[in-house]
Amino acid sequence: MSVYAVTDPATGEVVQEFPTATDADVEAALAATTEAWRTWSKTSTVAERAALIKRVAELHDERKEELGAIIVREMGKPLADAVGEAEFAGAIFAYYADNAEKLLADQPIELLDGSGSAVVKRSPYGVLLGIMPWNFPYYQVARFAGPNLCTGNPIILKHAPQCPESAAAIQQIFDDAGFPKGAYVNLYATNEQVATIIEDPRVAGVSLTGSERAGAAVAEIAGRNLKKVVLELGGSDPFIVLGSEDLDATVEAAVAARLDNTGQACNAAKRFVVAADLYDSFVAKFTEKVLASAEGITPLSSEAAASRLQEQVDAAVAGGASLASAGERRGAFFPTGVLTGVTPENDAYYEELFGPVAMVFKAADEDEAVRIANDTPFGLGSYVFTPDAEQAARVAERIEAGMVFVNGVLADGVELPFGGIKRSGFGRELGTLGIEEFVNKKLIRIIE
Repeated sequence: MSVYAVTDPATGEVVQEFPTATDADVEAALAATTEAWRTWSKTSTVAERAALIKRVAELHDERKEELGAIIVREMGKPLADAVGEAEFAGAIFAYYADNAEKLLADQPIELLDGSGSAVVKRSPYGVLLGIMPWNFPYYQVARFAGPNLCTGNPIILKHAPQCPESAAAIQQIFDDAGFPKGAYVNLYATNEQVATIIEDPRVAGVSLTGSERAGAAVAEIAGRNLKKVVLELGGSDPFIVLGSEDLDATVEAAVAARLDNTGQACNAAKRFVVAADLYDSFVAKFTEKVLASAEGITPLSSEAAASRLQEQVDAAVAGGASLASAGERRGAFFPTGVLTGVTPENDAYYEELFGPVAMVFKAADEDEAVRIANDTPFGLGSYVFTPDAEQAARVAERIEAGMVFVNGVLADGVELPFGGIKRSGFGRELGTLGIEEFVNKKLIRIIE
Protein backbone atom coordinates (compact mmCIF):
# COMPACT_ATOMS: atom_id res chain seq x y z
CA MET A 1 0.00 0.00 0.00
CA SER A 2 1.18 3.52 -0.78
CA VAL A 3 2.27 5.76 2.08
CA TYR A 4 -0.43 8.19 0.93
CA ALA A 5 -3.90 6.72 1.09
CA VAL A 6 -7.45 7.72 1.99
CA THR A 7 -8.63 5.27 4.65
CA ASP A 8 -12.16 5.89 5.90
CA PRO A 9 -11.81 5.76 9.71
CA ALA A 10 -15.47 4.83 10.11
CA THR A 11 -15.03 1.57 8.20
CA GLY A 12 -11.29 1.03 7.89
CA GLU A 13 -11.73 0.79 4.10
CA VAL A 14 -8.90 2.03 1.90
CA VAL A 15 -10.81 4.31 -0.47
CA GLN A 16 -8.00 5.51 -2.70
CA GLU A 17 -4.21 5.39 -2.89
CA PHE A 18 -1.89 8.06 -4.26
CA PRO A 19 1.65 7.46 -5.54
CA THR A 20 4.46 8.50 -3.24
CA ALA A 21 6.85 11.02 -4.79
CA THR A 22 9.90 9.72 -6.58
CA ASP A 23 13.28 11.38 -6.16
CA ALA A 24 12.72 12.86 -9.61
CA ASP A 25 9.45 14.37 -8.36
CA VAL A 26 11.30 15.94 -5.44
CA GLU A 27 13.90 17.47 -7.73
CA ALA A 28 11.17 18.75 -10.03
CA ALA A 29 9.42 20.43 -7.09
CA LEU A 30 12.66 22.05 -5.95
CA ALA A 31 13.46 23.21 -9.46
CA ALA A 32 9.98 24.63 -10.05
CA THR A 33 9.80 26.54 -6.77
CA THR A 34 13.34 27.85 -7.26
CA GLU A 35 12.42 29.15 -10.70
CA ALA A 36 9.29 30.78 -9.24
CA TRP A 37 11.52 32.39 -6.59
CA ARG A 38 13.84 33.79 -9.28
CA THR A 39 11.01 35.11 -11.43
CA TRP A 40 7.51 35.42 -9.99
CA SER A 41 8.66 36.40 -6.50
CA LYS A 42 10.85 39.16 -7.90
CA THR A 43 8.55 40.53 -10.61
CA SER A 44 5.06 40.36 -9.06
CA THR A 45 3.70 42.95 -6.67
CA VAL A 46 2.02 42.35 -3.34
CA ALA A 47 -1.24 43.58 -4.87
CA GLU A 48 -0.98 41.08 -7.73
CA ARG A 49 -0.24 38.19 -5.39
CA ALA A 50 -3.05 39.25 -3.06
CA ALA A 51 -5.48 39.22 -5.98
CA LEU A 52 -4.58 35.58 -6.66
CA ILE A 53 -5.08 34.72 -2.99
CA LYS A 54 -8.46 36.45 -3.11
CA ARG A 55 -9.47 34.04 -5.85
CA VAL A 56 -8.22 31.13 -3.72
CA ALA A 57 -10.54 32.35 -0.97
CA GLU A 58 -13.49 32.48 -3.38
CA LEU A 59 -12.79 28.98 -4.69
CA HIS A 60 -12.77 27.58 -1.16
CA ASP A 61 -16.24 29.00 -0.68
CA GLU A 62 -17.47 27.87 -4.09
CA ARG A 63 -16.20 24.31 -3.53
CA LYS A 64 -16.85 23.99 0.18
CA GLU A 65 -19.30 21.10 -0.13
CA GLU A 66 -16.89 19.09 -2.27
CA LEU A 67 -13.98 19.96 0.00
CA GLY A 68 -15.97 18.99 3.07
CA ALA A 69 -16.89 15.59 1.69
CA ILE A 70 -13.23 14.84 1.03
CA ILE A 71 -12.08 15.24 4.61
CA VAL A 72 -15.06 13.30 5.94
CA ARG A 73 -13.53 10.37 4.04
CA GLU A 74 -9.99 11.16 5.09
CA MET A 75 -10.22 11.81 8.80
CA GLY A 76 -13.82 11.33 9.89
CA LYS A 77 -14.87 14.92 10.53
CA PRO A 78 -18.66 15.49 10.55
CA LEU A 79 -19.79 16.97 7.22
CA ALA A 80 -21.06 20.24 8.69
CA ASP A 81 -17.77 20.78 10.52
CA ALA A 82 -15.80 19.81 7.40
CA VAL A 83 -17.66 22.34 5.28
CA GLY A 84 -17.17 24.92 8.03
CA GLU A 85 -13.44 24.27 7.98
CA ALA A 86 -13.30 24.92 4.24
CA GLU A 87 -15.16 28.19 4.83
CA PHE A 88 -12.75 29.17 7.61
CA ALA A 89 -9.80 28.42 5.36
CA GLY A 90 -11.34 30.70 2.75
CA ALA A 91 -11.73 33.42 5.37
CA ILE A 92 -8.03 33.18 6.21
CA PHE A 93 -7.05 33.60 2.57
CA ALA A 94 -9.45 36.53 2.27
CA TYR A 95 -7.96 38.20 5.36
CA TYR A 96 -4.47 38.13 3.92
CA ALA A 97 -5.68 39.14 0.47
CA ASP A 98 -7.40 42.18 1.96
CA ASN A 99 -4.58 43.17 4.32
CA ALA A 100 -1.32 42.05 2.69
CA GLU A 101 -0.38 45.45 1.28
CA LYS A 102 -0.82 47.10 4.67
CA LEU A 103 0.97 44.33 6.57
CA LEU A 104 3.91 44.30 4.17
CA ALA A 105 4.21 48.08 3.81
CA ASP A 106 7.52 49.87 4.20
CA GLN A 107 8.37 50.97 7.74
CA PRO A 108 10.19 54.33 7.94
CA ILE A 109 12.54 54.76 10.89
CA GLU A 110 13.05 58.11 12.57
CA LEU A 111 16.78 58.73 12.79
CA LEU A 112 18.29 59.69 16.13
CA ASP A 113 21.49 60.97 14.54
CA GLY A 114 22.77 61.89 11.10
CA SER A 115 21.08 63.00 7.92
CA GLY A 116 19.18 61.11 5.28
CA SER A 117 16.62 58.38 5.78
CA ALA A 118 16.13 54.81 6.91
CA VAL A 119 13.40 52.37 6.02
CA VAL A 120 12.65 48.71 6.61
CA LYS A 121 11.32 47.04 3.47
CA ARG A 122 9.51 43.73 3.74
CA SER A 123 10.36 41.39 0.90
CA PRO A 124 10.07 37.66 0.17
CA TYR A 125 12.21 35.28 2.21
CA GLY A 126 12.61 32.34 -0.17
CA VAL A 127 11.30 28.88 -0.98
CA LEU A 128 9.50 27.33 2.01
CA LEU A 129 8.58 23.80 2.95
CA GLY A 130 5.28 23.33 4.77
CA ILE A 131 4.59 20.09 6.65
CA MET A 132 0.94 19.81 7.59
CA PRO A 133 -1.13 17.50 9.87
CA TRP A 134 -4.35 15.59 9.28
CA ASN A 135 -6.69 17.07 11.89
CA PHE A 136 -7.53 20.31 10.04
CA PRO A 137 -6.50 19.61 6.43
CA TYR A 138 -7.60 22.94 4.92
CA TYR A 139 -7.26 25.32 7.86
CA GLN A 140 -3.64 24.34 8.56
CA VAL A 141 -2.61 24.88 4.94
CA ALA A 142 -4.43 28.21 4.72
CA ARG A 143 -2.73 29.78 7.71
CA PHE A 144 0.68 28.85 6.26
CA ALA A 145 0.11 29.38 2.55
CA GLY A 146 -2.05 32.51 2.71
CA PRO A 147 0.45 34.95 4.21
CA ASN A 148 3.52 33.41 2.57
CA LEU A 149 2.15 33.47 -0.96
CA CYS A 150 1.07 37.07 -0.47
CA THR A 151 4.63 37.78 0.61
CA GLY A 152 5.99 36.00 -2.46
CA ASN A 153 7.48 32.90 -0.88
CA PRO A 154 7.04 29.84 -3.14
CA ILE A 155 5.81 26.78 -1.27
CA ILE A 156 6.42 23.06 -1.33
CA LEU A 157 3.56 21.50 0.64
CA LYS A 158 3.93 18.07 2.22
CA HIS A 159 0.56 17.07 3.62
CA ALA A 160 -0.22 14.25 6.06
CA PRO A 161 -0.15 10.77 4.47
CA GLN A 162 -3.84 10.28 5.21
CA CYS A 163 -4.85 13.53 3.48
CA PRO A 164 -3.73 13.05 -0.13
CA GLU A 165 -7.13 13.79 -1.67
CA SER A 166 -7.56 17.11 0.12
CA ALA A 167 -3.94 17.94 -0.74
CA ALA A 168 -4.72 17.40 -4.42
CA ALA A 169 -7.90 19.50 -4.13
CA ILE A 170 -5.92 22.38 -2.63
CA GLN A 171 -3.33 22.17 -5.42
CA GLN A 172 -6.16 22.34 -7.96
CA ILE A 173 -7.51 25.46 -6.30
CA PHE A 174 -4.15 27.23 -6.55
CA ASP A 175 -3.82 26.17 -10.17
CA ASP A 176 -7.35 27.32 -11.01
CA ALA A 177 -6.78 30.62 -9.20
CA GLY A 178 -3.99 31.41 -11.66
CA PHE A 179 -0.83 30.91 -9.63
CA PRO A 180 2.17 30.32 -11.90
CA LYS A 181 4.00 27.00 -12.03
CA GLY A 182 6.18 26.54 -8.98
CA ALA A 183 4.44 29.04 -6.72
CA TYR A 184 2.66 26.24 -4.85
CA VAL A 185 3.68 22.60 -5.30
CA ASN A 186 1.96 19.70 -3.54
CA LEU A 187 4.38 16.82 -2.96
CA TYR A 188 3.62 13.34 -1.59
CA ALA A 189 7.04 13.08 0.04
CA THR A 190 8.41 10.50 2.46
CA ASN A 191 10.11 11.47 5.72
CA GLU A 192 13.47 10.77 4.14
CA GLN A 193 12.66 13.03 1.22
CA VAL A 194 11.54 15.74 3.63
CA ALA A 195 14.98 15.64 5.24
CA THR A 196 16.56 16.01 1.81
CA ILE A 197 14.37 18.99 1.00
CA ILE A 198 15.20 20.77 4.26
CA GLU A 199 18.91 20.21 3.68
CA ASP A 200 18.75 21.55 0.12
CA PRO A 201 20.28 25.05 -0.13
CA ARG A 202 17.44 26.15 -2.41
CA VAL A 203 15.02 25.98 0.55
CA ALA A 204 15.07 28.92 2.96
CA GLY A 205 12.78 27.76 5.76
CA VAL A 206 10.30 25.23 7.01
CA SER A 207 7.03 25.34 8.94
CA LEU A 208 5.60 22.26 10.65
CA THR A 209 2.39 21.62 12.49
CA GLY A 210 2.44 18.20 14.12
CA SER A 211 3.78 16.09 16.94
CA GLU A 212 6.66 16.85 19.28
CA ARG A 213 8.65 14.01 17.74
CA ALA A 214 8.19 15.32 14.22
CA GLY A 215 8.95 18.87 15.33
CA ALA A 216 12.18 17.86 17.05
CA ALA A 217 13.32 15.90 13.99
CA VAL A 218 12.58 18.78 11.61
CA ALA A 219 14.15 21.39 13.89
CA GLU A 220 17.32 19.29 14.22
CA ILE A 221 17.81 19.04 10.47
CA ALA A 222 16.93 22.70 9.94
CA GLY A 223 19.28 23.78 12.71
CA ARG A 224 22.20 21.90 11.22
CA ASN A 225 21.52 23.67 7.95
CA LEU A 226 20.83 27.10 9.45
CA LYS A 227 17.24 27.23 8.25
CA LYS A 228 14.50 29.17 10.00
CA VAL A 229 11.71 27.05 11.50
CA VAL A 230 8.18 27.68 12.75
CA LEU A 231 6.76 24.86 14.86
CA GLU A 232 3.20 24.40 16.12
CA LEU A 233 3.22 21.20 18.12
CA GLY A 234 1.05 19.53 20.73
CA GLY A 235 -0.84 21.03 23.62
CA SER A 236 -2.47 20.03 26.86
CA ASP A 237 -4.39 23.23 27.42
CA PRO A 238 -5.73 24.00 30.90
CA PHE A 239 -9.32 25.12 31.40
CA ILE A 240 -9.34 26.94 34.75
CA VAL A 241 -12.65 27.42 36.57
CA LEU A 242 -12.25 29.82 39.51
CA GLY A 243 -15.81 31.07 39.72
CA SER A 244 -19.07 31.01 37.84
CA GLU A 245 -22.39 32.81 37.98
CA ASP A 246 -23.86 30.11 35.70
CA LEU A 247 -22.12 26.78 36.22
CA ASP A 248 -24.29 25.04 33.63
CA ALA A 249 -23.09 27.51 30.98
CA THR A 250 -19.50 27.05 32.10
CA VAL A 251 -19.88 23.29 31.82
CA GLU A 252 -21.34 23.64 28.32
CA ALA A 253 -18.31 25.71 27.31
CA ALA A 254 -15.99 23.13 28.87
CA VAL A 255 -17.59 20.27 26.94
CA ALA A 256 -17.39 22.22 23.67
CA ALA A 257 -13.74 23.05 24.33
CA ARG A 258 -12.90 19.40 24.94
CA LEU A 259 -14.92 17.68 22.23
CA ASP A 260 -14.35 19.98 19.26
CA ASN A 261 -13.11 17.85 16.34
CA THR A 262 -13.71 14.78 18.56
CA GLY A 263 -11.04 16.10 20.90
CA GLN A 264 -8.42 16.05 18.16
CA ALA A 265 -7.24 19.64 18.29
CA CYS A 266 -3.88 20.83 19.58
CA ASN A 267 -5.51 23.77 21.35
CA ALA A 268 -8.51 21.87 22.73
CA ALA A 269 -9.02 22.13 26.48
CA LYS A 270 -7.67 18.89 27.92
CA ARG A 271 -6.99 19.54 31.63
CA PHE A 272 -9.81 21.06 33.68
CA VAL A 273 -8.59 22.78 36.84
CA VAL A 274 -11.49 23.64 39.14
CA ALA A 275 -11.65 25.60 42.38
CA ALA A 276 -12.43 23.39 45.38
CA ASP A 277 -15.79 25.01 46.17
CA LEU A 278 -17.03 24.27 42.62
CA TYR A 279 -15.22 20.98 42.04
CA ASP A 280 -17.87 18.42 43.05
CA SER A 281 -20.69 20.18 41.20
CA PHE A 282 -18.54 20.76 38.14
CA VAL A 283 -17.34 17.15 37.95
CA ALA A 284 -20.89 15.81 38.26
CA LYS A 285 -22.34 18.11 35.60
CA PHE A 286 -19.32 17.89 33.31
CA THR A 287 -19.13 14.11 33.44
CA GLU A 288 -22.84 13.80 32.71
CA LYS A 289 -22.55 16.08 29.67
CA VAL A 290 -19.36 14.47 28.35
CA LEU A 291 -20.78 10.96 28.58
CA ALA A 292 -24.08 12.05 27.05
CA SER A 293 -22.18 13.50 24.09
CA ALA A 294 -20.96 10.06 23.06
CA GLU A 295 -23.83 9.54 20.62
CA GLY A 296 -22.70 12.45 18.46
CA ILE A 297 -19.01 11.59 18.47
CA THR A 298 -17.41 10.63 15.16
CA PRO A 299 -14.50 8.20 14.86
CA LEU A 300 -10.96 9.26 15.60
CA SER A 301 -8.73 9.76 12.61
CA SER A 302 -7.68 6.09 12.53
CA GLU A 303 -7.73 2.86 14.49
CA ALA A 304 -4.08 3.48 15.35
CA ALA A 305 -5.00 6.82 16.97
CA ALA A 306 -7.77 5.15 18.98
CA SER A 307 -5.41 2.37 20.06
CA ARG A 308 -2.82 4.90 21.26
CA LEU A 309 -5.44 6.78 23.29
CA GLN A 310 -6.67 3.49 24.77
CA GLU A 311 -3.13 2.69 25.93
CA GLN A 312 -2.84 6.10 27.61
CA VAL A 313 -6.21 5.82 29.35
CA ASP A 314 -5.53 2.26 30.51
CA ALA A 315 -2.15 3.32 31.88
CA ALA A 316 -3.73 6.27 33.69
CA VAL A 317 -6.25 3.98 35.40
CA ALA A 318 -3.54 1.48 36.25
CA GLY A 319 -1.67 4.37 37.86
CA GLY A 320 -4.55 5.16 40.19
CA ALA A 321 -6.84 7.44 38.20
CA SER A 322 -10.62 6.95 38.09
CA LEU A 323 -12.38 6.78 34.73
CA ALA A 324 -16.00 7.54 33.94
CA SER A 325 -16.57 6.24 30.41
CA ALA A 326 -19.43 6.12 27.94
CA GLY A 327 -18.54 2.59 26.88
CA GLU A 328 -15.98 0.52 25.03
CA ARG A 329 -13.82 1.36 22.02
CA ARG A 330 -14.98 0.00 18.66
CA GLY A 331 -12.30 0.30 16.01
CA ALA A 332 -11.63 4.01 15.54
CA PHE A 333 -14.71 4.98 17.60
CA PHE A 334 -13.55 5.99 21.08
CA PRO A 335 -16.00 6.54 23.95
CA THR A 336 -16.09 9.89 25.68
CA GLY A 337 -14.66 9.83 29.17
CA VAL A 338 -13.52 11.79 32.21
CA LEU A 339 -10.44 11.00 34.30
CA THR A 340 -10.13 12.19 37.89
CA GLY A 341 -7.49 11.51 40.51
CA VAL A 342 -4.59 11.83 38.07
CA THR A 343 -1.50 12.66 40.11
CA PRO A 344 1.95 13.90 39.01
CA GLU A 345 3.26 10.36 39.54
CA ASN A 346 0.97 9.21 36.72
CA ASP A 347 2.38 9.57 33.17
CA ALA A 348 -0.99 10.84 31.95
CA TYR A 349 -0.57 13.95 34.10
CA TYR A 350 2.05 15.25 31.67
CA GLU A 351 0.71 13.74 28.45
CA GLU A 352 -1.55 15.07 25.72
CA LEU A 353 -4.70 12.95 25.31
CA PHE A 354 -5.73 13.40 21.67
CA GLY A 355 -9.36 12.38 21.70
CA PRO A 356 -12.63 12.75 23.65
CA VAL A 357 -11.20 12.12 27.14
CA ALA A 358 -10.77 14.88 29.73
CA MET A 359 -8.79 15.12 32.97
CA VAL A 360 -10.19 17.11 35.92
CA PHE A 361 -8.11 18.44 38.83
CA LYS A 362 -9.11 20.14 42.10
CA ALA A 363 -7.36 23.37 43.13
CA ALA A 364 -7.50 24.74 46.66
CA ASP A 365 -7.17 28.34 45.51
CA GLU A 366 -6.07 30.59 42.67
CA ASP A 367 -2.37 30.01 43.26
CA GLU A 368 -2.73 26.25 43.15
CA ALA A 369 -4.88 26.48 40.02
CA VAL A 370 -2.16 28.45 38.28
CA ARG A 371 0.49 26.02 39.49
CA ILE A 372 -1.41 23.01 38.15
CA ALA A 373 -2.15 24.80 34.88
CA ASN A 374 1.53 25.58 34.35
CA ASP A 375 2.77 22.17 35.48
CA THR A 376 3.00 20.80 31.96
CA PRO A 377 5.66 20.52 29.26
CA PHE A 378 3.24 22.22 26.87
CA GLY A 379 2.29 25.87 26.48
CA LEU A 380 -0.08 26.33 23.56
CA GLY A 381 -3.45 27.69 24.67
CA SER A 382 -5.46 28.06 27.87
CA TYR A 383 -8.87 29.08 29.19
CA VAL A 384 -9.82 31.03 32.31
CA PHE A 385 -13.40 31.22 33.61
CA THR A 386 -14.32 33.62 36.39
CA PRO A 387 -16.82 36.48 36.74
CA ASP A 388 -14.13 38.51 38.55
CA ALA A 389 -12.53 40.71 35.86
CA GLU A 390 -9.51 41.56 38.00
CA GLN A 391 -8.92 37.91 38.78
CA ALA A 392 -9.26 37.00 35.11
CA ALA A 393 -6.64 39.56 34.08
CA ARG A 394 -4.33 38.52 36.91
CA VAL A 395 -4.51 34.80 36.13
CA ALA A 396 -4.24 35.31 32.36
CA GLU A 397 -0.99 37.17 32.97
CA ARG A 398 0.39 34.27 35.02
CA ILE A 399 -0.46 31.47 32.60
CA GLU A 400 2.56 30.09 30.72
CA ALA A 401 1.06 29.73 27.25
CA GLY A 402 0.97 31.40 23.88
CA MET A 403 -2.78 32.08 24.08
CA VAL A 404 -5.32 32.72 26.85
CA PHE A 405 -9.09 32.88 26.29
CA VAL A 406 -11.15 34.36 29.12
CA ASN A 407 -14.78 33.29 29.64
CA GLY A 408 -15.12 31.90 26.13
CA VAL A 409 -14.16 28.98 23.88
CA LEU A 410 -13.90 28.31 20.14
CA ALA A 411 -13.08 31.99 19.69
CA ASP A 412 -10.20 31.63 17.22
CA GLY A 413 -10.18 34.19 14.45
CA VAL A 414 -8.22 34.92 11.30
CA GLU A 415 -6.91 38.12 12.90
CA LEU A 416 -5.72 36.43 16.12
CA PRO A 417 -2.15 35.10 16.31
CA PHE A 418 -1.85 31.36 16.98
CA GLY A 419 1.15 29.64 18.57
CA GLY A 420 2.76 28.48 21.77
CA ILE A 421 5.82 28.18 23.98
CA LYS A 422 7.70 25.37 25.71
CA ARG A 423 7.23 22.02 23.94
CA SER A 424 4.28 23.41 22.01
CA GLY A 425 6.75 25.03 19.63
CA PHE A 426 7.65 28.55 18.58
CA GLY A 427 6.62 31.15 16.06
CA ARG A 428 3.15 32.43 15.24
CA GLU A 429 0.58 31.97 12.51
CA LEU A 430 -2.48 34.06 11.59
CA GLY A 431 -3.08 37.72 12.27
CA THR A 432 -0.46 40.39 11.78
CA LEU A 433 2.24 38.23 13.38
CA GLY A 434 1.68 35.31 11.01
CA ILE A 435 2.89 37.15 7.94
CA GLU A 436 6.05 38.36 9.71
CA GLU A 437 7.64 34.93 10.22
CA PHE A 438 9.14 34.45 6.76
CA VAL A 439 9.81 38.01 5.63
CA ASN A 440 13.14 39.63 4.86
CA LYS A 441 12.96 42.82 6.90
CA LYS A 442 15.59 44.68 4.94
CA LEU A 443 17.02 47.94 6.30
CA ILE A 444 17.88 50.56 3.72
CA ARG A 445 19.80 53.52 5.19
CA ILE A 446 20.48 56.43 2.91
CA ILE A 447 23.03 58.99 4.10
CA GLU A 448 22.84 62.47 2.62
